Amino acid sequence: MVKHVILWTLKDELSQEEKKEVKKGIKEGLEGLKGVVPGIVDIRVIIDGLASSNADLMLDSTFESEEALKNYAVHPAHVAVADGKVRPYTSIRSCLDFEE
Repeated sequence: MVKHVILWTLKDELSQEEKKEVKKGIKEGLEGLKGVVPGIVDIRVIIDGLASSNADLMLDSTFESEEALKNYAVHPAHVAVADGKVRPYTSIRSCLDFEE
């Protein structure tokens, strides 16, 4: 199994209400990829971090293999979510991929 974990910080110019809507859209978009993109074992997006957090949301996903993760990265359904719901609104992205 391969874990794919991402932390995002949303753009400062977004209002709190906009951030709430953006986070909801990212969660729905990415979690909706399970069953659509082959190789996803589990995928969830955490949008309600504690006040002590220094990121706005987190993707916690598990893939069958490193090859499955590579295929996910270029799968049209994932690219559509990334280009439409994530990249326009995020300023910082940190990623850690590892084998379990």
